[in-house]
Amino acid sequence: MYQELMGSELTRAMLSRGDTQIWCAVSDNSDEEAMSDQVDNDFTARIVSFDDNGFYCTAGMAWLFAVPIKISPLTQEEAGF
Repeated sequence: MYQELMGSELTRAMLSRGDTQIWCAVSDNSDEEAMSDQVDNDFTARIVSFDDNGFYCTAGMAWLFAVPIKISPLTQEEAGF
């Protein structure tokens, strides 16, 4: 049985399947911090690629963690894992 992917794993899988410009909460510390920073904070970015262990946004900045804000369910099977 396949589990649904969440957090940064979901973002990587979405990029792998060809999704582009994924709005994400971002952080360099953890998925949890990315999501907790959403209160009174603007740490969001439109993620366009994943390379060298970093999520790259439209501004060219790299982030270690990127959690999709609009969740699009994707199973491991759909992602090819």
